[in-house]
Amino acid sequence: MLFLVAALLLLGIVMGTVAHAPVPVSLAAAAVIGVWLVVFAVRERHGRRRAASTSTTAR
Repeated sequence: MLFLVAALLLLGIVMGTVAHAPVPVSLAAAAVIGVWLVVFAVRERHGRRRAASTSTTAR
């Protein structure tokens, strides 16, 4: 939960900076955040699938 709060705080700082940053910098930051979110989603999905398969085979 603390990690989520830190991520949202960082996102707020970045979004506030976007108004003053050049467009290429803003696009690069958006790309980095997007890649991070995709990696996070893939890891979560893989982790849940793995946890579900181990709990069904343990019976």
